[in-house]
Amino acid sequence: MTGKTLLIFLVLWPMVGGLVSYIVGRSSRIARDYTADVICLIEFAAALYAYKFIGCEISFAGVCGLGMNFALDGFRYIYAVIISFMWAVTTIFSREYLRGHRNRNRYYLYVLMTLGTIMGVFLSGDLYTTFIFFEMMSLFSYIMVVQEESHEAQRAAQTYLAIAIIGGLVTLTGLIFFYAQAGTLEISKLSSLPEEIKNNSSLYLPGILIFVGFAAKAAIFPAHIWLPTAHTAAPAPSSALLSGLLTKSGLFGVIVLSAGPFLHDPYWGFILLVLAVITMVLGAVLAVFSINLKRTLACSSMSQLGFILTGISMQCFLGPENDLAVRGTILYMIGHSLIKLVLFLCAGVVHMNTHKLNLNEIRGFGRGKKVLMFAFLMGGLGLMGAPLWNGYLGKTLVHESIVEHIHALSKAGTLSFMSIASEKFMFEICEWLFLISGGLTTAYVIKLFIALFVASPAPDMHEKEIYLGPLNKFVLILSALILPVIGFLPNKIGDYVSILGSSFMNGPEHHHAVKYFSFENLEGSIISISIGILVYIFFVRKILITDREEYLDLWPEKLNIENFLFRPIIGTVLPFIGALIARIVDLVTAGPVSLALSNISRIKFIRPPEDTGFGFYKDEARAETIGNLLPSSLAYGLMTFAVGLLFVIAFLML
Repeated sequence: MTGKTLLIFLVLWPMVGGLVSYIVGRSSRIARDYTADVICLIEFAAALYAYKFIGCEISFAGVCGLGMNFALDGFRYIYAVIISFMWAVTTIFSREYLRGHRNRNRYYLYVLMTLGTIMGVFLSGDLYTTFIFFEMMSLFSYIMVVQEESHEAQRAAQTYLAIAIIGGLVTLTGLIFFYAQAGTLEISKLSSLPEEIKNNSSLYLPGILIFVGFAAKAAIFPAHIWLPTAHTAAPAPSSALLSGLLTKSGLFGVIVLSAGPFLHDPYWGFILLVLAVITMVLGAVLAVFSINLKRTLACSSMSQLGFILTGISMQCFLGPENDLAVRGTILYMIGHSLIKLVLFLCAGVVHMNTHKLNLNEIRGFGRGKKVLMFAFLMGGLGLMGAPLWNGYLGKTLVHESIVEHIHALSKAGTLSFMSIASEKFMFEICEWLFLISGGLTTAYVIKLFIALFVASPAPDMHEKEIYLGPLNKFVLILSALILPVIGFLPNKIGDYVSILGSSFMNGPEHHHAVKYFSFENLEGSIISISIGILVYIFFVRKILITDREEYLDLWPEKLNIENFLFRPIIGTVLPFIGALIARIVDLVTAGPVSLALSNISRIKFIRPPEDTGFGFYKDEARAETIGNLLPSSLAYGLMTFAVGLLFVIAFLML
């Protein structure tokens, strides 16, 4: 198999496999489950084999207008392997998790379709191809959110779909403007645009518009509203994929912009940094207050995505010397993907046994369950950024990139509206918010661990007889073991992987030698973990947990911006504005259109006498009817099709 063939295989194979699994599932559910497993394992093997073809590219000129392009470099290869591995693990896990659930045939179809489309995103060679697969991925993954069809799932899916569609439309608008300005959407050519375009500021508007859609998928504030509800409502295997991978597809687009047309641009970095800090802090605070297991992990994902976005912004500030920021971003992305795979699968074990997620109802479930405790502990320590676990590597490098910028701040890297002293002060605040957010991460990880494995069991908690099957124990332990293995071998694994992927972000050719376990690098982790322990002891234990071990949800409902801001805008304000504009257009054009149509209908060479199948008129004497009720003209059929399509869209949205 050639490299070009393999690239197309990685994208199309899961889509074809989804159709095959659906057809097989019509006859045998067991065969369907194993078919899906085999499809994902073949995809994983193909992704591993793709290492031989790093540097390969393939183009399809004229497809979808601008053509489609795919490419494979180090970063794309790394994520192709991670995507296929996580999909294989969650698909195998789904067999036991979804036992007794409805619509499993549909679930496997759309999960595999989503696999193909997210591969298309990460292997895309230009932003047009990225956008096509990004939108397909959003629509296919909608089913992953709404799968349970409960009221909560339908509401979460509404929000998810609305944010995805609005974000997609904004991104498409930005791509049109960007192409008009730059003349290209090829990712490999974007970094040279600032030199070719004299007025680089003209790219800011289209760049921000493109950013909006990607930021929505990455759950960056304020477009984060879909994430807590979608992750909570979706099946646990889907939540692992939504958190660990689909959000990273949004970051993929942000990285393309930041390492392309806005390479080493401190003003672009400032925009990202502001959003990153808000997302990082807000997500951590929401996670501390949450008393729902999956919602806590979802808010945690929001916070961790803010950490990663901080790394991307630091690439802009540090300029050509951004090695630590580039490698930290890569390792943080990879680490978070693998960590959330483990933690959401642990949450799945709890839910499939208890059918509950509230900490007051699942309290003490994990006592005596060694496999579950081991897996959760590995994921929790990784999320905290504890030394010797994988999460420590990315968090340390991103933190050190902030420190590096503070120490090396010079006039060349400052913002024109800030003095050097002001910018230094800004980054010192940013560093402390980074450390405090890491401390809040430690606090909610401790809260979850004690609730599940230390607290006395909830009195009304009822479990199934089998808490975890042998195969799922194996995949859970395997996924959890990866985390400390990477952490124990930072230079052999972490450095190799981060350097392999750095060219995608236009990182420097010469790389820093990092002593991960020197005191200077350990200091940040020690401070964060210490803050987290203090927050747990003096805030979580004393304020959020009663003497009876009851967990309190004290987050004000009024601060839910989805309910008081986004839903009124999307559900009321925008439809009113759209209806008002449509009414005005209708009033303005109704007279001229009626006059034109009445005159056109009299012109025989436009409307020949024998034409009774297509037109704006209907000849009652000659028109054929269907069941003596409906005229059979093509125009009428097209009109009814359009009305039916509108009803389908309305059904999905309401």
